[in-house]
Amino acid sequence: MNQTIKHQMEHRSIREFSGEPVSDAMLKSIFEVANQTATSTGMQSSSIIRVTDPTKKAALAEVCKQPYVMRTTELLIFIVDAYRNAVIAEQNNVFAESRADMDRFFQGWTDATLMAQNVTTAVESLGLGAVFFGSILNDPAAVIKILDLPKLTFPVVGVGFGWPAQEPQLKPRMPLSMKLFENSYQFPVDVEKKLVEYDKVMQTYYDLRDANKRVDSFSLQVVKRLENPIEKRGTILQVVQDQGFNLKVSASRPKEELGKLSPFT
Repeated sequence: MNQTIKHQMEHRSIREFSGEPVSDAMLKSIFEVANQTATSTGMQSSSIIRVTDPTKKAALAEVCKQPYVMRTTELLIFIVDAYRNAVIAEQNNVFAESRADMDRFFQGWTDATLMAQNVTTAVESLGLGAVFFGSILNDPAAVIKILDLPKLTFPVVGVGFGWPAQEPQLKPRMPLSMKLFENSYQFPVDVEKKLVEYDKVMQTYYDLRDANKRVDSFSLQVVKRLENPIEKRGTILQVVQDQGFNLKVSASRPKEELGKLSPFT
């Protein structure tokens, strides 16, 4: 196992940092890694907001409902950025509707996600710790206002990083056989048995966010999350549309009800 894979296999979310600054040389390398990340169709449809203003950090922490957002040494917000290419097109007298279509949005979303993971891999390779903040989507409209994002942009995920001041357990993952299939989707026939085993393992994990308490089983976490959704996350598509993206769907297609999905009786 090489050093890169070793770092990736030891990934854990670090939520408390020493406060020691990350050197300019390290930051330069990290940002260059971000810039060299693979990009859909070469359009480079994502950007990064480096948040250094304590007031903005505090506002983002409120959106995330995670006070430790304020204590990150460095905080980056990765965004869909179709605005830049739309402006380039306009400067060349091109005003095509495709500037704001869903293809452009998902290209930007993919680019931003890849960039965030690439940055995290670089950060951890330098001995720093990192944590993702998907919780910025608790209220995307508020994040857009806090960061002064223009039309045709959208927040995707945050990454906080710095010198670690904690060493949490490695969080257990479900068996790979439940996620990795060959040639077609294959729901495991022994999923219930595997979940029972995984639930037991998960209950040995201590989450440092919650006074060092053991976490619920994975199955119970799934049920709780689905039964208690965060209200403003239900507005995500509306905010995407408010940002100028075209959510065009076929009016002639009836909505399909999900119904029962389990293959088991």
